[in-house]
Amino acid sequence: MLSAKSLFQEILDNDESYRLFCSIAASGESQGGWENARIAALVPASERGLAPRIARHGADEDKHGRIFNALMKKRGLEPVEVPPDTDYTMLLERYGIGLAHEKLKDDQPLTVQDIVTYLAHSRVTEQRASEQMDLLRKHFADHPEIGRAVKMISGDEDNHLAYCHEELLRFASGGHGRAIQRTLRACALAEIRIYRDVSLAVMAHMGRILGWSRPRAAVLAAGIHAVYAYERAAGWRRMVSLKMPERRGALDGPAAAAPEFA
Repeated sequence: MLSAKSLFQEILDNDESYRLFCSIAASGESQGGWENARIAALVPASERGLAPRIARHGADEDKHGRIFNALMKKRGLEPVEVPPDTDYTMLLERYGIGLAHEKLKDDQPLTVQDIVTYLAHSRVTEQRASEQMDLLRKHFADHPEIGRAVKMISGDEDNHLAYCHEELLRFASGGHGRAIQRTLRACALAEIRIYRDVSLAVMAHMGRILGWSRPRAAVLAAGIHAVYAYERAAGWRRMVSLKMPERRGALDGPAAAAPEFA
Protein backbone atom coordinates (compact mmCIF):
# COMPACT_ATOMS: atom_id res chain seq x y z
CA MET A 1 0.00 0.00 0.00
CA LEU A 2 1.34 3.42 -0.98
CA SER A 3 1.60 6.01 1.78
CA ALA A 4 3.70 9.10 2.42
CA LYS A 5 5.65 7.18 5.05
CA SER A 6 6.37 4.13 2.89
CA LEU A 7 7.29 6.32 -0.07
CA PHE A 8 9.80 8.38 1.86
CA GLN A 9 11.15 5.28 3.59
CA GLU A 10 11.92 3.82 0.17
CA ILE A 11 13.74 7.01 -0.82
CA LEU A 12 15.61 7.02 2.49
CA ASP A 13 16.74 3.42 2.15
CA ASN A 14 18.42 3.91 -1.25
CA ASP A 15 21.65 5.91 -1.36
CA GLU A 16 21.04 7.40 -4.81
CA SER A 17 17.47 8.53 -4.16
CA TYR A 18 18.44 9.81 -0.71
CA ARG A 19 21.33 11.76 -2.24
CA LEU A 20 19.03 13.35 -4.80
CA PHE A 21 16.45 14.23 -2.14
CA CYS A 22 19.05 15.82 0.15
CA SER A 23 20.73 17.63 -2.75
CA ILE A 24 17.43 19.19 -3.86
CA ALA A 25 16.59 20.19 -0.29
CA ALA A 26 20.07 21.59 0.44
CA SER A 27 20.09 23.64 -2.75
CA GLY A 28 16.68 25.16 -2.10
CA GLU A 29 17.47 26.00 1.51
CA SER A 30 20.82 27.55 0.64
CA GLN A 31 19.17 29.66 -2.07
CA GLY A 32 16.60 30.83 0.45
CA GLY A 33 19.41 31.74 2.82
CA TRP A 34 21.05 33.92 0.17
CA GLU A 35 17.78 35.63 -0.74
CA ASN A 36 16.94 36.52 2.86
CA ALA A 37 20.47 37.75 3.56
CA ARG A 38 20.27 40.09 0.57
CA ILE A 39 16.81 41.34 1.54
CA ALA A 40 18.04 42.02 5.09
CA ALA A 41 20.91 44.06 3.66
CA LEU A 42 18.61 46.09 1.40
CA VAL A 43 15.71 46.80 3.77
CA PRO A 44 14.52 50.41 3.40
CA ALA A 45 15.41 52.82 6.18
CA SER A 46 11.82 52.96 7.43
CA GLU A 47 11.86 49.21 8.10
CA ARG A 48 15.37 48.71 9.47
CA GLY A 49 13.91 47.21 12.61
CA LEU A 50 12.77 44.25 10.52
CA ALA A 51 16.27 43.52 9.20
CA PRO A 52 17.41 41.30 12.12
CA ARG A 53 14.38 39.03 11.71
CA ILE A 54 14.93 38.73 7.97
CA ALA A 55 18.60 37.96 8.61
CA ARG A 56 17.59 35.32 11.17
CA HIS A 57 15.25 33.80 8.58
CA GLY A 58 18.17 33.60 6.15
CA ALA A 59 20.48 32.13 8.80
CA ASP A 60 17.95 29.40 9.51
CA GLU A 61 17.62 28.54 5.81
CA ASP A 62 21.38 28.46 5.39
CA LYS A 63 21.60 26.19 8.45
CA HIS A 64 19.07 23.82 6.88
CA GLY A 65 21.19 23.61 3.75
CA ARG A 66 24.21 22.65 5.87
CA ILE A 67 22.14 20.05 7.72
CA PHE A 68 21.09 18.30 4.50
CA ASN A 69 24.69 18.33 3.27
CA ALA A 70 25.81 16.90 6.62
CA LEU A 71 23.23 14.11 6.34
CA MET A 72 24.73 13.14 2.99
CA LYS A 73 28.28 13.32 4.30
CA LYS A 74 27.37 11.10 7.24
CA ARG A 75 26.42 8.39 4.75
CA GLY A 76 29.54 9.01 2.65
CA LEU A 77 27.62 10.66 -0.19
CA GLU A 78 28.42 13.73 -2.25
CA PRO A 79 25.75 16.17 -3.50
CA VAL A 80 24.53 15.77 -7.07
CA GLU A 81 23.55 18.50 -9.50
CA VAL A 82 19.93 19.46 -8.99
CA PRO A 83 17.83 18.76 -12.11
CA PRO A 84 16.35 22.09 -13.32
CA ASP A 85 12.81 20.73 -13.34
CA THR A 86 13.06 19.96 -9.61
CA ASP A 87 14.43 23.37 -8.57
CA TYR A 88 11.39 24.78 -6.74
CA THR A 89 13.08 27.98 -5.58
CA MET A 90 14.47 28.95 -8.97
CA LEU A 91 11.23 28.09 -10.77
CA LEU A 92 9.32 30.41 -8.42
CA GLU A 93 11.80 33.19 -9.20
CA ARG A 94 11.61 32.49 -12.94
CA TYR A 95 7.84 32.90 -12.88
CA GLY A 96 8.05 36.22 -11.07
CA ILE A 97 7.08 35.04 -7.59
CA GLY A 98 8.83 36.99 -4.86
CA LEU A 99 11.64 39.44 -5.55
CA ALA A 100 13.71 39.07 -8.71
CA HIS A 101 17.30 38.01 -8.16
CA GLU A 102 18.51 40.84 -10.37
CA LYS A 103 16.99 43.28 -7.87
CA LEU A 104 18.61 41.46 -4.95
CA LYS A 105 22.03 41.52 -6.64
CA ASP A 106 21.81 45.31 -6.93
CA ASP A 107 22.77 47.63 -4.08
CA GLN A 108 19.68 49.83 -4.33
CA PRO A 109 17.51 49.82 -1.20
CA LEU A 110 14.23 47.96 -1.49
CA THR A 111 10.88 49.70 -1.13
CA VAL A 112 8.23 49.01 1.48
CA GLN A 113 6.16 47.38 -1.28
CA ASP A 114 9.12 45.09 -2.03
CA ILE A 115 9.13 44.00 1.62
CA VAL A 116 5.39 43.34 1.49
CA THR A 117 5.93 41.24 -1.65
CA TYR A 118 8.75 39.31 0.04
CA LEU A 119 6.64 38.62 3.13
CA ALA A 120 3.62 37.52 1.08
CA HIS A 121 5.78 35.17 -0.97
CA SER A 122 7.34 33.80 2.21
CA ARG A 123 3.96 33.34 3.88
CA VAL A 124 2.88 31.08 0.97
CA THR A 125 6.11 29.08 0.63
CA GLU A 126 6.57 28.71 4.38
CA GLN A 127 3.06 27.25 4.59
CA ARG A 128 4.23 24.54 2.22
CA ALA A 129 7.49 24.01 4.05
CA SER A 130 5.79 23.84 7.43
CA GLU A 131 3.29 21.25 6.20
CA GLN A 132 5.94 19.11 4.53
CA MET A 133 8.19 19.09 7.57
CA ASP A 134 5.24 18.43 9.87
CA LEU A 135 4.51 15.32 7.80
CA LEU A 136 8.11 14.15 8.08
CA ARG A 137 8.13 14.88 11.81
CA LYS A 138 4.96 12.84 12.24
CA HIS A 139 6.57 9.74 10.71
CA PHE A 140 10.32 10.18 11.27
CA ALA A 141 10.85 12.25 14.43
CA ASP A 142 12.37 9.21 16.16
CA HIS A 143 14.38 7.98 13.18
CA PRO A 144 18.02 7.45 14.27
CA GLU A 145 19.51 9.00 11.12
CA ILE A 146 17.26 11.96 10.29
CA GLY A 147 15.06 12.43 13.37
CA ARG A 148 16.99 15.28 14.99
CA ALA A 149 17.28 17.14 11.72
CA VAL A 150 13.59 16.75 10.95
CA LYS A 151 12.53 18.08 14.35
CA MET A 152 14.86 21.08 14.22
CA ILE A 153 13.93 22.07 10.66
CA SER A 154 10.23 21.56 11.33
CA GLY A 155 10.37 23.84 14.35
CA ASP A 156 12.21 26.49 12.35
CA GLU A 157 9.67 26.37 9.52
CA ASP A 158 6.83 26.83 12.02
CA ASN A 159 8.65 29.89 13.37
CA HIS A 160 9.10 31.29 9.86
CA LEU A 161 5.40 30.93 9.16
CA ALA A 162 4.47 32.62 12.45
CA TYR A 163 6.82 35.50 11.66
CA CYS A 164 5.24 36.01 8.23
CA HIS A 165 1.75 36.15 9.74
CA GLU A 166 2.81 38.65 12.39
CA GLU A 167 4.65 40.98 10.02
CA LEU A 168 1.99 40.89 7.31
CA LEU A 169 -0.69 41.76 9.85
CA ARG A 170 1.46 44.69 10.97
CA PHE A 171 1.72 45.94 7.39
CA ALA A 172 -2.01 45.34 6.85
CA SER A 173 -2.82 47.56 9.83
CA GLY A 174 -0.59 50.18 8.25
CA GLY A 175 -2.71 50.40 5.12
CA HIS A 176 -1.26 47.66 2.92
CA GLY A 177 -4.13 45.19 3.35
CA ARG A 178 -5.39 45.18 -0.24
CA ALA A 179 -1.90 44.87 -1.70
CA ILE A 180 -1.15 42.02 0.68
CA GLN A 181 -4.27 40.04 -0.23
CA ARG A 182 -3.71 40.62 -3.94
CA THR A 183 -0.10 39.48 -3.71
CA LEU A 184 -0.91 36.48 -1.51
CA ARG A 185 -3.53 35.23 -3.95
CA ALA A 186 -1.23 35.57 -6.97
CA CYS A 187 1.63 33.84 -5.11
CA ALA A 188 -0.57 31.00 -3.87
CA LEU A 189 -2.07 30.21 -7.28
CA ALA A 190 1.37 30.23 -8.89
CA GLU A 191 2.95 28.20 -6.09
CA ILE A 192 0.46 25.35 -6.25
CA ARG A 193 1.09 25.00 -9.99
CA ILE A 194 4.86 25.03 -9.59
CA TYR A 195 4.66 22.64 -6.64
CA ARG A 196 2.65 20.23 -8.80
CA ASP A 197 5.19 20.41 -11.62
CA VAL A 198 8.16 20.01 -9.28
CA SER A 199 6.47 17.08 -7.48
CA LEU A 200 5.89 15.32 -10.80
CA ALA A 201 9.51 15.92 -11.80
CA VAL A 202 10.90 14.69 -8.47
CA MET A 203 8.76 11.55 -8.60
CA ALA A 204 9.88 10.89 -12.18
CA HIS A 205 13.55 11.12 -11.18
CA MET A 206 12.97 8.96 -8.09
CA GLY A 207 11.06 6.44 -10.15
CA ARG A 208 13.96 6.00 -12.55
CA ILE A 209 16.41 5.57 -9.67
CA LEU A 210 14.21 3.13 -7.75
CA GLY A 211 12.88 1.26 -10.78
CA TRP A 212 9.20 1.93 -10.22
CA SER A 213 6.78 0.19 -12.54
CA ARG A 214 4.64 2.24 -14.90
CA PRO A 215 1.45 1.48 -12.95
CA ARG A 216 3.04 2.63 -9.70
CA ALA A 217 4.41 5.78 -11.29
CA ALA A 218 0.99 6.46 -12.78
CA VAL A 219 -0.71 6.11 -9.39
CA LEU A 220 1.74 8.56 -7.81
CA ALA A 221 1.30 11.04 -10.66
CA ALA A 222 -2.48 10.77 -10.35
CA GLY A 223 -2.18 11.52 -6.64
CA ILE A 224 -0.13 14.64 -7.35
CA HIS A 225 -2.69 15.82 -9.90
CA ALA A 226 -5.49 15.17 -7.41
CA VAL A 227 -3.75 17.31 -4.77
CA TYR A 228 -3.37 20.09 -7.34
CA ALA A 229 -7.04 19.87 -8.31
CA TYR A 230 -8.03 20.26 -4.65
CA GLU A 231 -5.62 23.13 -4.10
CA ARG A 232 -6.75 24.89 -7.28
CA ALA A 233 -10.39 24.59 -6.23
CA ALA A 234 -10.15 25.57 -2.58
CA GLY A 235 -6.94 24.47 -0.85
CA TRP A 236 -5.00 27.59 -1.88
CA ARG A 237 -7.11 29.62 0.54
CA ARG A 238 -5.18 28.23 3.53
CA MET A 239 -2.12 29.98 2.10
CA VAL A 240 -3.64 33.45 2.05
CA SER A 241 -5.38 33.73 5.42
CA LEU A 242 -3.71 35.75 8.15
CA LYS A 243 -4.00 35.15 11.89
CA MET A 244 -1.90 36.51 14.71
CA PRO A 245 0.30 33.59 15.84
CA GLU A 246 0.34 32.34 19.40
CA ARG A 247 4.10 32.80 19.46
CA ARG A 248 5.01 36.44 18.86
CA GLY A 249 8.54 37.45 17.89
CA ALA A 250 9.30 33.93 16.62
CA LEU A 251 12.47 35.12 14.86
CA ASP A 252 13.83 37.32 17.61
CA GLY A 253 17.34 36.38 18.67
CA PRO A 254 20.06 34.33 16.93
CA ALA A 255 19.48 31.11 15.02
CA ALA A 256 19.96 27.88 16.96
CA ALA A 257 23.09 25.90 16.13
CA ALA A 258 22.76 22.95 13.77
CA PRO A 259 23.01 19.50 15.39
CA GLU A 260 26.17 17.49 14.89
CA PHE A 261 26.02 14.48 12.58
CA ALA A 262 29.30 12.75 13.33
